[in-house]
Amino acid sequence: MAENNNKPKKKIGFYWVYIVLIAFFIGSIVFGGSGSTKETTMTELSKMLREQDIAKIELVNGRTAEIYLNEQGMRKYFPNERQQVFGKTPNYILKVSEDRLYSKVDEAQQGLANPIEVIPVERHNWGAEIISWVLPLLLLIGFWIFITRRMSGGAGGGMGGGQIFSIGKSKAQLYDQEKDNKTTFKDVAGLEEAKEEVMEIVDFLKNPMRYTRLGGKIPKGVLLVGPPGTGKTLLAKSVAGEANVPFFSISGSDFVEMFVGVGASRVRDLFKQAKEKSPCIIFIDEIDAIGRARGKNIMSGGNDERESTLNQLLTEMDGFGTNSGVIVLAATNRADILDKALMRAGRFDRQIYVELPDLNGRREIFEVHMRGLKLGNDVDKEFLAKQTPGFSGADIANVCNEAALIAARKNKENIEKQDFLDAIDRIVGGLEKKNSVITQSEKKVIAFHEAGHATTSWMLEHAHPLVKVTIVPRGKALGAAWYLPDERQITTKEQMYHEMIATLGGRAAEQIIFGQISTGALNDLEKVSKQAHAMVMYYGLDETIGNVSYYDSTGQQEYSFQKPFSEKTAEKIDAEVSKLIESAYQEALRILNEHKEGLTQLAEKLIDKEVIFTDDLVTIFGERPWKQEERTFTKKDNA
Repeated sequence: MAENNNKPKKKIGFYWVYIVLIAFFIGSIVFGGSGSTKETTMTELSKMLREQDIAKIELVNGRTAEIYLNEQGMRKYFPNERQQVFGKTPNYILKVSEDRLYSKVDEAQQGLANPIEVIPVERHNWGAEIISWVLPLLLLIGFWIFITRRMSGGAGGGMGGGQIFSIGKSKAQLYDQEKDNKTTFKDVAGLEEAKEEVMEIVDFLKNPMRYTRLGGKIPKGVLLVGPPGTGKTLLAKSVAGEANVPFFSISGSDFVEMFVGVGASRVRDLFKQAKEKSPCIIFIDEIDAIGRARGKNIMSGGNDERESTLNQLLTEMDGFGTNSGVIVLAATNRADILDKALMRAGRFDRQIYVELPDLNGRREIFEVHMRGLKLGNDVDKEFLAKQTPGFSGADIANVCNEAALIAARKNKENIEKQDFLDAIDRIVGGLEKKNSVITQSEKKVIAFHEAGHATTSWMLEHAHPLVKVTIVPRGKALGAAWYLPDERQITTKEQMYHEMIATLGGRAAEQIIFGQISTGALNDLEKVSKQAHAMVMYYGLDETIGNVSYYDSTGQQEYSFQKPFSEKTAEKIDAEVSKLIESAYQEALRILNEHKEGLTQLAEKLIDKEVIFTDDLVTIFGERPWKQEERTFTKKDNA
């Protein structure tokens, strides 16, 4: 089959080669002239006239002199062409003006008995003139056809790709369950609720009578919403692998082109193909590319190509036409900016939230991605799941791949636990820079800075427990600390306040030990400032501002030209944020002054070892008096 598919491409390529060769051939015939005709100069012409070697001279169109030699001249200049018929083909040509030619001819023949007269000739090569106009036009049309073929994708087949009028055809890819897709629901882990919803959609198509016998209707659309990397596209691939119905896949950006009306045309063509193959599934990835709320783009007004595409999609999903048996499956991580008409029931009847996996979900994802890995005996999936809070499914897949690469780089036979830990450090902190040039004074400042973070977090009840501290530079950071955060569903004001204190512990340690502060706390200050603003402006955790939230969950605030609060309130917000951060900083100074001796021991150990772990803090400060609350996992956990 592969050979048959390649033959048409070869024919099309040679077709264009033939056109170019024929064009050059015609041009060479029309404009090339005879091979025996040579160009000459006025000096040589004067010499031939004085020696009487010329039979006649014709001036063509007043600008080209054609020179015909007599028998004497042929013997002299063309001794090997004695058989040439005289008078049929010029032997020489000369580009010259009419006045100059006449004067030079008269001057060269003064005193001769039989002078040669210049014969004026008017000559038109109609074929050459026509081809000179037609040939560039043909080449331009051929080039345009070539460009339009490329722009339309050249897909061929039933989509009509490769033709000049196929640009409005749908670019959706029709999956073949036997060849194109091997992903099934077994390859999806950590998304039990979302997978259950999607599996029901597949069951709708496989056993429709089970639901329609009671009068129910199959949902028209399902929207997958969640952060990047959580497995939305993977869920769609598993649907393509499990459903025994045609599956069309397309990206939202594939609808929009530079030509007006192309997006709407492609939407119509997509649903036309889907209706012909119903029951089937249409998957639109990154639907926010065309589903953004209408009327928000001030520059384009109402004549926006993207809005026209969205209008057509709305009509196709739930208009006067019937789409029985066609289910639209879409994915986005920006559901807040989608048009309300697109989100209503009857278009997307169901919204499935694909969240970041919890502890159990991460363990299951590790099991999926470790299937093809050669693991050592010390690899514990439960331990790795605890070490990766906040990781998405894509992040965990990257951890497994990085661990395999690290083990291969060290020529190991199996992937060990330390390889996974190094991979996590590599992804979270960046590449380790062992050869960075750092002075001893800078190293000391970094050590006390990181020791300040570790000490304050150890002494605070609600701060995240420490896992590892290092002063080896990674990425853009000169030092780093790894914590094991609690996976909370809700967070109190005290918990957020303790996290701010621990974040400011690095700068506070610099102030206590060295009496001055450095620029090393830039990332800490940025994090604390954002957290303080969130506490005051969004969560209503400030007594002065009160139980007010200026958070806009719809995402429309970015289009507004004014703030949702007055200038007086803005001054209060700034004052409360500054007050909250300064209070946390003073608390960090108090804690570190009380434990200054332990802070110094910890920093010295960091300078010596460059990396310390939880056991080192236990040795210096003792066990934390607060036990981490055990979290139970249930199917229904209402706050």
